[in-house]
Amino acid sequence: MRLLLTWLINAAALFALPYLIQSIKIRSFGVALVAALVLGLINTLIRPLLVILTLPVTLLTLGLFILVINGLLFWLAGRLVPGFHVGGFWPAVGGALVYSLISWALSSLLLSK
Repeated sequence: MRLLLTWLINAAALFALPYLIQSIKIRSFGVALVAALVLGLINTLIRPLLVILTLPVTLLTLGLFILVINGLLFWLAGRLVPGFHVGGFWPAVGGALVYSLISWALSSLLLSK
């Protein structure tokens, strides 16, 4: 049940993004559900590999390269999911940051024990 609630929270956070960042578009809440699922899968399967492969660069930049990785993966999700459009690299980096902040805030409010 907690996993489904987390998925809905992430979809709601994605659905709120077009109101905050103009170059991100989401057609419907159903698209936001699919995009949240795809983002979860990408972050589970691809992100750890990229973090390990880019560890030297991440260490040199004191961890700031993780923002680039997050932006690229967010942009990838926008390319994979029809109806979810990310306008470029910098909107993807900003969208990933705002998405994680909204998701964190909603999760801490709704999932706290």
